[in-house]
This record gives sequence, structure tokens and C-alpha cells, in this order.
Amino acid sequence: MAELRLEELSASNIVAANTLSLKPGQEQFIAPVTYSAEATVVNPATSWQRVVTIEDRVVGFIHGNFDPENAHEEFRACIWRINVDADVQGKGVGRFLAESLAEEAKRRGFDRITVLWEPGENGPEAFFHRIGFADVGETAYGDVIGALAL
Repeated sequence: MAELRLEELSASNIVAANTLSLKPGQEQFIAPVTYSAEATVVNPATSWQRVVTIEDRVVGFIHGNFDPENAHEEFRACIWRINVDADVQGKGVGRFLAESLAEEAKRRGFDRITVLWEPGENGPEAFFHRIGFADVGETAYGDVIGALAL
């Protein structure tokens, strides 16, 4: 596979990021209910949004959050969303995005990152477990809280 390159989300790549394709059955797992609730109070200044490209084609997107003062520990250093185009799933793009966010978290002094997902068939649980996240809890909405020590 060609070299993966991380870029900030910008006006020049946002349309491509918004049109990443999914495999059948993945649509329901784009954002857990808990994220929708938290999004109403998240600070835009703490948001970390990046795309990954292969040969200038956007093939993935990650939205992270770095907010050490957040009242909810699971939202202090977390992956809000990670999308990988269906054509390149299973080829290291998602891992690259998660590792990039983990490196940024370490640089900012965090010792772990978290992610929430809705459990279910075709969901992201197996992916997050494969790259080292461990289940550490559950939200009031039934979403799984996963954590990765840095």
C-alpha cells in the first residue's frame, strides 16, 4: 500500500471526508448515542480532526478530543469518530489514525485514550480490541467505553 499521510481537516478535504463509503451494515455505528448527547457541550477548541490520504485521495477521517478539564473522564482524551473508506478497511488506515491520535495524546501529557462504541454485529468492537483497547465500562446509553494505555 502507498504511504499514508495525515492532514488537518480543511475546506479542501472536508467534502471527501464526508463522503467516505461504508461497508453494508456499518451505517448504524457511525456515532454512538452517547456522543450525540456529549456533542451539545463539547468545546470546539479541544477538537482534533484529521484525514488520512493515500496518493492525495482521502481514505479516512478521525475526530478526537483533548479536554483535560472535561467532567467526564472518558471525554478527556478520546476518539469521537473514526471512519475508514470501505475500499481500504483492513489495510492499516484505521490503526494509523488511532496511533496518530495516541501520539498526539502522549505529546499533550495524557496517559490513555478512550473511545465509545455501540455494541453489535458489524460494529467497531473487534477493530478496537485488535489495536489494543480494553473494555473499561459502559455508558448510561449502553455504549461500551474502551481505553488504551499510552
